[in-house]
Amino acid sequence: MGSALIIDAVRTPVAKGKPGGAYADVLPADLHAHSLRALLERSELDPVHVDDVISGVVGQAGEQAGNNARWALLGAGFPESVPGVTIDRQCGSSQQAVHFAAQGIIAGAYDVAVASGVESMSRIPIGSQVGPGFTGDLAAQRYGDRLVPQGISAELIAAKWGLSRTQLDEFAADSHQRAARAWKDGSFDREVALLNDLAIDETIRPDSTVESLASLRPAFRNEHWEEQFPELDWRVTAGNSSPVNDGSAAVLLASEEAAQRLGLRPRARVHSFAVVGDDPQLMLTAIIPATARVLSRAGLSIDDIDAFEVNEAFASVVLAWQRETGADLSKVNVHGGAIAIGHPLGASGARLMTTLLGVLEERGGRFGLQVMCEAGGLANALIVERI
Repeated sequence: MGSALIIDAVRTPVAKGKPGGAYADVLPADLHAHSLRALLERSELDPVHVDDVISGVVGQAGEQAGNNARWALLGAGFPESVPGVTIDRQCGSSQQAVHFAAQGIIAGAYDVAVASGVESMSRIPIGSQVGPGFTGDLAAQRYGDRLVPQGISAELIAAKWGLSRTQLDEFAADSHQRAARAWKDGSFDREVALLNDLAIDETIRPDSTVESLASLRPAFRNEHWEEQFPELDWRVTAGNSSPVNDGSAAVLLASEEAAQRLGLRPRARVHSFAVVGDDPQLMLTAIIPATARVLSRAGLSIDDIDAFEVNEAFASVVLAWQRETGADLSKVNVHGGAIAIGHPLGASGARLMTTLLGVLEERGGRFGLQVMCEAGGLANALIVERI
């Protein structure tokens, strides 16, 4: 089988996903189109060669419904002959888009493909796409009151792995400091395509400290959940969780033959990938078996990985993963993570890939591993090898 090469990747700076955020007046398809257009400009690729655009969007409702990928690629100037499809694997949607694009290239179905994602949480608030009964009666009967919101899952994870409030806040403060330093040092310059004069990720707070974060109240504590889980001491706050955000990102992939024929210079190759399911109550722990599976498929150990991008949906998720995998935290989210940079749901997988490539190049690393937790107890894991 052939290889899937990553030619380039780009993202917008991430904005607050609330009224008044830098992209609050930008329609989701236009926000998405910005990254797609920038990807073409950077690669100097004639888009007529793109076989498909596979895009992640979680809130597929209202302005983000109707196959956002198709309208975004047309808005970005792609020829009408280029198709597009929008997928939803929750927070890992655009990482799954990378998987699908790579799998299509490896299988010989594509020569060139784009994997991308967008989320405008200021315009389509989180949860807008679902209503009562979305799990169906049968799954609800199977799990009963074990099905809980993600914030409760994050609390259960903190309790199970014995993670203290101080540990969660220390991790969160470090995420902000790493992200602020990356912007200051120019580490993000290559990966971003500026939009609406936003010159930095809007939710980074460089002055965050353990002391300032300690003043925040638990975000998910209420009488209902206290009654159901009396053992919890409530450690998860808005400060050690990811915020709501707007943003987009895009990744260009090609076969070896197409890259040579079209004069495209690759940055990495897709080495191995995996997707797993896990307990839907803990929900966010599937990144642990996903990491084990992708390493096994790659024939690598955790120590062979030079850089990790682990989505910071909550600090407890990454710290539990680190406890189980033994990964060196100095290699994890080197330029900060979603707690600081933000988590525009459908765009986050492609955003992590964009950042991972930059970290590998900056550090001279060979292998990078990206893994994302997803609602319902799912996770995608992907290993890339820098070229």
